[in-house]
Amino acid sequence: MKKYLVEFIGTFFLVFTVGMAVRSGSSLAPLAIGASLMVMIFAGEHVSGAHFNPAVTLAVFLRGKCDKGDVIPYWIAQLAAGAVAALLVVNLVGNPAVVGTHDAMKSIIVEFLFTFALAWVVLNTATAKGTSGNSFYGLAIGMTVLTGAVAVGGVSGGAFNPAVGLGVVIMGLEKLNQFWIYLGADLAGGAVAALTYKVVNGNE
Repeated sequence: MKKYLVEFIGTFFLVFTVGMAVRSGSSLAPLAIGASLMVMIFAGEHVSGAHFNPAVTLAVFLRGKCDKGDVIPYWIAQLAAGAVAALLVVNLVGNPAVVGTHDAMKSIIVEFLFTFALAWVVLNTATAKGTSGNSFYGLAIGMTVLTGAVAVGGVSGGAFNPAVGLGVVIMGLEKLNQFWIYLGADLAGGAVAALTYKVVNGNE
């Protein structure tokens, strides 16, 4: 139960930061989002692994570092946290006047690529024997999200995380059909990252 609570807390603050930072209109929103993920990872990794993302949970499971029985509870905690954070954002600042519109195929491509990148970084910095005990994994993971948000946020909304995708849809920042892209492309990106990791690193 402690693991699921930590997953809820970390995902909640990530999605809450996404909503509040984006709605503030600040050019520093990507930095705030990446930093939020970084600090929550440092706070929670020793308890739950600090996935805070269903796609990352899938990648870590396929890599062999997450128990099968934790996958669904992690997903429930992450998606519930995304929904609760989104509802709080709406309560605090209301719904936006303009909802994001993105090309579906372009969104699929960039969501897949940067979720792959995110899961790839997680696996190589937080689960690999060669980087075991390092102190930089949280920064590396947070910077990956920051990089993706700056590079392709305008193309897809820059979720790279189905829990974030659910949150931004509930907030009214994205249309419902965009959530299915976040779900499918992001889970696929996580899965391919795990398979690629195993090709490169073997079963360790």
